[in-house]
Amino acid sequence: MGRLKNKIAVITGGARGLGAEIAKTFHKEKAKVIICDILYEEAKTFSKKINATAIKLDVSDSKNVALVFNKINNLFKKVDILVNNAGINGFEQRQDIIDKRNEINKAQIEEFSKNKKIETHFDVTVNMTDEDWFKMLDVHLSGTFFCTREVLKIMNKFNSGSIINMGSVLGTTGGPSSPHYSAAKGGILGYTRALARELSSRNIRVNAIAPGYIKTNMTNHLGFVREIIKNQTPMKKFGDAEDIAWAAVYLASEEAKFMTGQTISPNGGFVMNQ
Repeated sequence: MGRLKNKIAVITGGARGLGAEIAKTFHKEKAKVIICDILYEEAKTFSKKINATAIKLDVSDSKNVALVFNKINNLFKKVDILVNNAGINGFEQRQDIIDKRNEINKAQIEEFSKNKKIETHFDVTVNMTDEDWFKMLDVHLSGTFFCTREVLKIMNKFNSGSIINMGSVLGTTGGPSSPHYSAAKGGILGYTRALARELSSRNIRVNAIAPGYIKTNMTNHLGFVREIIKNQTPMKKFGDAEDIAWAAVYLASEEAKFMTGQTISPNGGFVMNQ
């Protein structure tokens, strides 16, 4: 307890899922938490449970991001930690896409098992609209950039801080039905390394977390594919949200004072590197 005592932490997408678990765990470690989310009502409700501050934020809107961080600066005068967690999976309120993806996965498995030949294809990229592509990049990649740019106007005054970007194992492995998501997450990992090199002279550390498959609302749609993923994971299970939250606590704390430009990947062995 107290590993983040007196630290001011901004968490984007903190109203639910991994962001909420990070916010809750940061609060336990005595940080002053600011939850920024486009889901403002949910953010307000959750923030009351952990004595946090809730602010409405659309990370894909650079003007809104600038206004929000200016407000944070006026209220708190300092930001020690930024967690760029806000994101989408591209399947929100699109059960039709989820069902079709699961059907294709099942068909490919059956076809290859019977004939050693796949005749059913995802064809996601050839059918993807400009709108779907840019929405994914706007929220994940541009959102990470917009929030980082604004928080640096605060952190640079103190020449200190910790920025944590949320990547994904799909940023490394790719996903057959999520080229836009994989591209955005891969971009975030590259951006993390470049930013870490730039900001080291200011004593601002920049790292990423690349979660594997975690039990959240974002993975509930996987259906029977869940069992396939578990079988492909050495630890034979999905992770818990707290696995990601504690990784964030470590990167935000002084325990990680020699860590920058790195990616921590709690994933049960699904991806192994270094």
